[in-house]
Amino acid sequence: MINIETKLSGDVLEGIDKFEAKLKDSVIFSGAAAMARVIYDEVLLNTSGLRQTGAPGGPPGVKTGTLHNAVYRVYSSDNSSDGVKTYHVSVNKAKARHWWLIEFGSSRHPAHPYIRPAYDHIDQAFKAGMDRMRERIAED
Repeated sequence: MINIETKLSGDVLEGIDKFEAKLKDSVIFSGAAAMARVIYDEVLLNTSGLRQTGAPGGPPGVKTGTLHNAVYRVYSSDNSSDGVKTYHVSVNKAKARHWWLIEFGSSRHPAHPYIRPAYDHIDQAFKAGMDRMRERIAED
């Protein structure tokens, strides 16, 4: 019987820890980006007019495309940390000042939500995120 004992110390351990942290960070980042992409794509689809029903509570129609062109997805470094990556999917309120009238309606106009229905696809978003993280782990 042969016994082999190996000890790692100093720079090697530190290097392994840094590599692990970088790998973990990039995998989580990729997963969060994939999740946000699903929601973003749904909001874009809901503001494109392709799902328009004309019925109250249905996706909005498109007159100028201002709302559709104001939808964005962005990484939030302020709300992110090690192990937590945050993306925002929203509407640029300076470009589409009427965003809330369409989403929530008013006393004169019915609501035609486009953000809230996108959240119904959260299960798809989680699946896309998990799939992307698996891909990233397999790559590295």
